[in-house]
Amino acid sequence: MDRSRFVALAFAAFGLVFISFLIRGTTRLVAPYGVAVAASAPVLFAAAALLAALLVLALLDVAGIRPLT
Repeated sequence: MDRSRFVALAFAAFGLVFISFLIRGTTRLVAPYGVAVAASAPVLFAAAALLAALLVLALLDVAGIRPLT
């Protein structure tokens, strides 16, 4: 994976977090809080998983095991 792809995936992860908060906020306008949280949770979970994977890739790069090109 090259560095530009890594940065693009990092921006995508933060975009998913932003979308999750948008989903939660707009859903709260028409539904109770529990429904809003349940609706936004999958998107937030996907963002957290992507950020965790990027963290592992960054640590592997720093350790020299799998360098980013």
